[in-house]
Amino acid sequence: VLLAALLHAGWNAIVKLGGDKLLTTILVTGWAAALSVLVLPWLPLPAPASWPWLAASALLQVGYYMLVARAYHVADMSLSYPLMRGSAPLLVALASSLVFGEHLPAGSWAGIAMVSVGILCMAGAGNRRNLQLPLFIALVIATYTVVDAQGARLSGHPLSYTLWLFLLSGLPLPLWALVTRRTQLQAYFRDNWARGLIGGVGTTTSYGIALWAMTLAPVAIIAALRETSILFALLISAIVLKERVSRRRLLAAVLIVLGVVLLRLG
Repeated sequence: VLLAALLHAGWNAIVKLGGDKLLTTILVTGWAAALSVLVLPWLPLPAPASWPWLAASALLQVGYYMLVARAYHVADMSLSYPLMRGSAPLLVALASSLVFGEHLPAGSWAGIAMVSVGILCMAGAGNRRNLQLPLFIALVIATYTVVDAQGARLSGHPLSYTLWLFLLSGLPLPLWALVTRRTQLQAYFRDNWARGLIGGVGTTTSYGIALWAMTLAPVAIIAALRETSILFALLISAIVLKERVSRRRLLAAVLIVLGVVLLRLG
C-alpha cells in the first residue's frame, strides 16, 4: 500500500508539471485505458454482481480526473493534494462502518484521525479561496473508494475489476478531446507521450494495489494508509516542483507517520 502511495503521488506530480493540466490528465487516463486493453483479454470477466458498482465508479472517476486537473491549475500541489487526500480517510471510515459493518478498534480510529488531522494541518495555512474544490474532490474520492471496495469484493477478481475500471473511466476524456481539441491533443501527445505513459502505469498500478489490499483488510485502514502518499507528495513538491513547504507542514508530517504507526498497531 505504501508503494501505491508513492505511485499515486508520482502521477499527480506529472499532471502538475504538465503545461496543459487537462491534456496531461487525458494522456494519463488514455494510457491507463490502453494498458488495460492489453491485459484484459487474458483475465476473466468480473462477476456480474460487480458491474453496477463498476459503472458507478467509472462515472465518478471521470469527474475526479477533470476536477484534479482544475485543482492543479489554480493551486499548488502542496496545498491541493493534502486537502484532497487528507479529508477522505475519515469519510471512508464512516462510510465503511455503515456500508460494510466493519468495526474498527479504538487504536485504528485514532490512527485514521491522526493521519487526517496531520494532512489537513499541512494545508491550514493556504488561501481559503482555494480550499473548496479540493474538499469537494475529497468527497468524490471517499465515494468512489467505498464503491470500488464493494465492487472489487463482489468481482471475484480484483485485478480484472481494476483494469475494466481504468478502461471505462479512461476512454471518455480522450474521446472528448479528439472531437473538441484534436489538433492540440495531437501536438501535445507528440511532445508528452512518455510523461503520459509513466503516469498511466503509475495510476493503474497504484489503484490496483489498493483495491487488492481492500479485499484482504478493512477498507478504512487501507484507505488511510494509502493517504501517506502525502509524504511523498510533500517531497516532490519541495524538490521537483520547487514549491515552498512551511515548517508547519513539515511538523504535520510527523502526525501522519504517528497515525500510520497507530493503524499498524490497531
